[in-house]
Amino acid sequence: MKKFISLILCAALSISVFTAATDSKAVEKQKIIAIDAGHQARGNSSTEPVGPGAQTKKAKVSSGTSGVSTKVPEYKLTLAVAKKLKKELVSRGYKVVMIRTKNDVNISNKERALKANKKADICIRLHADGVNNSSVYGASALCPSSKNKYVAKLSGKSKKLSEYVLSEMCKASGAKNRGISLRDDLTGTNWSTIPVTLIEMGFMTNPSEDKKLQSKSYQRKLAKGMAEGVDRYFGY
Repeated sequence: MKKFISLILCAALSISVFTAATDSKAVEKQKIIAIDAGHQARGNSSTEPVGPGAQTKKAKVSSGTSGVSTKVPEYKLTLAVAKKLKKELVSRGYKVVMIRTKNDVNISNKERALKANKKADICIRLHADGVNNSSVYGASALCPSSKNKYVAKLSGKSKKLSEYVLSEMCKASGAKNRGISLRDDLTGTNWSTIPVTLIEMGFMTNPSEDKKLQSKSYQRKLAKGMAEGVDRYFGY
């Protein structure tokens, strides 16, 4: 009888230890991810400083590009993927801050960064590319360089975030990985105080990629891959 009771106590202790470890990991994983669905229904050509204390100014926000085949505007694509990315991240235990949840807004790039700074640990900015050459395709990531006069200290972590999110997204979706570009002229990046990456999910000016980007199943693959990249960044 004593042996039986001892076995029960050992089993209970094991379950308790496992539960505590699981709960600890769940608490640890309560990182907050800001998702900024790029652009909006109507651009705002009023200007704002490209960074803290900057004399150079740029338009607050544009409406972006649009699909050469589907005619779908970029701002609709970015929000559609943002919502799927939120769902995927929440299912993995993260908290998510959506910079916008609808298209009819007026939020400047500076304001988007400030909102992310207040509430999140990292920020993922979602965009899509457009060029005059319709044969160009593939995904890329933009992040600040170590020489950025506003956010140089974020360069290393932002580059790491960019590498992980981009590579995992391309792996999951099959998109061509065009690599990382160091950009120091992005207002939404220069006002950040947290690691940030801008993901160009593909070219809406490429007929084939434009159609693919509008596929819900493809969008889910993009979202799942980006979430995998976030996991890698935080070491999960």
